[in-house]
Amino acid sequence: MGYTAGIVKKEKPTVILSLDETTASLSDFSKKGYTVLPGFCDVHVHFREPGFSYKETIKTGSLAAAAGGYTDVCAMPNVDPVPDCVENIKKQLEIIKRDAVINVHPYAAITVGRAGTEPVNFEALSAYAKAFSDDGSGVQDDGVMERAMTLAKKYGKIIAAHCEVNSLLFGGYIHDGEYARSHGHKGICSESEWRQIERDINLAAKTGCKYHVCHISAKESVELIRQAKKSGVDITCETAPHYLVLDENDLKEDGRFKMNPPLRSREDKEALIGGVIDGTVDMIATDHAPHSAEEKSKGLEKSAFGIVGLETAFPVLYTELVKKNVITLDRLVYMMSEAPRKRFGIKESGYSVWDLNLEHEIDPGSFLSKGRSTPFEGVKVYGKCVMTMCGETVVFKN
Repeated sequence: MGYTAGIVKKEKPTVILSLDETTASLSDFSKKGYTVLPGFCDVHVHFREPGFSYKETIKTGSLAAAAGGYTDVCAMPNVDPVPDCVENIKKQLEIIKRDAVINVHPYAAITVGRAGTEPVNFEALSAYAKAFSDDGSGVQDDGVMERAMTLAKKYGKIIAAHCEVNSLLFGGYIHDGEYARSHGHKGICSESEWRQIERDINLAAKTGCKYHVCHISAKESVELIRQAKKSGVDITCETAPHYLVLDENDLKEDGRFKMNPPLRSREDKEALIGGVIDGTVDMIATDHAPHSAEEKSKGLEKSAFGIVGLETAFPVLYTELVKKNVITLDRLVYMMSEAPRKRFGIKESGYSVWDLNLEHEIDPGSFLSKGRSTPFEGVKVYGKCVMTMCGETVVFKN
């Protein structure tokens, strides 16, 4: 189910789903000046349940996703119990069936307990998981990752990697750049990210597996992936809205600016934008990572890593990239809907309706997510979600 661009009320663009049975109702929205977009798909969210429901639940996370125009998300495996066996992933699926208002697709872990030492039973888990990831920690052992990639290739599954070399972290918590040096903070070097991407690219070329790189943030990562694609490696990658809009110059002494990977240099941001423009960066995912207010109230050094993003992603990107003529609306929608669906085999499942002319201030107090920590608090953006339809059900209406 594709989409086509059209014109509504002079120069206002719209994107219309090509379903005959919905064309009439979508046209009604268009006549009122609204913009109708395919439901977005985020392949990188943390819904925290089971195990950490004080941060987020399947219900609150999926409500937040619906409010942001999403109809499909992929939930990362850093929950308790870890979805490293059929019994554990079924527990997660039961909660999803009971509470989710949109389609939630769980990842299975790459390794048992996400401990990085033993690959999970790929054969058994492949029937239940869209892909495999140890997100939150990189697989440090080369042999373990190679075995996992070999199994992923055998069962036709994607390895989605959080790339981080632990021995290069040195206790850092923001980017190892000018801000860290001038404010006395410990930095995380870019090499800790790109060095593991480099290793994984070589392993993916060797095994032939489908390889996806999570939340890239560094200019070296962009170039490595660009060259890997040219050489025929089956590789895709994502970046997140905050890496395309912010850099270390925007940091404040506040936990809502702390995430992993960290906000890097202006040059890194520009390289990521270049990757979006030339297609090296395939898709945009939020890495929605809610924590409690207490966990995010301890400044840059002591706060937990992670920010929320489902309810702000499209307005922020529309305002900063589309309205400023960096990319087109069609390109943004492709990266937030069609590209992730194609790569992860997720069918289109609805649409969202937007008032793109409405300017508003991002207010975390209005979020449906339990998480409130966002670097975009108080920022004025264009675009407000009016309604989200998942399948034949209205899951959000403003």
